[in-house]
Amino acid sequence: MAETKTLNLRVDADLKHQAERIFAELGIPTSTAINMFLRTVVRYGGIPFDLRISPNELETLRAVDDVNHHRNLSKTYDSVKDTMDALSGSSTTPRK
Repeated sequence: MAETKTLNLRVDADLKHQAERIFAELGIPTSTAINMFLRTVVRYGGIPFDLRISPNELETLRAVDDVNHHRNLSKTYDSVKDTMDALSGSSTTPRK
């Protein structure tokens, strides 16, 4: 049998609990599941699943970045009247 080493890592407590419940349903210890993952990484030559960000997630990340950097924000108005005037096209006096 190959020599074994201990792997210590920190994970979110809820994530660990959820994963352990799934492993228990499958009848495998957490250490076996982690070993299966590591063997798959080695056999695959990398992470065995897609790590790309979906177009929707990318759009959301860009929108959050815009808000954080005060870019591409909607106009704001000082009153409901100013807002209604702008919507009807009779005024274009945005606050910012």
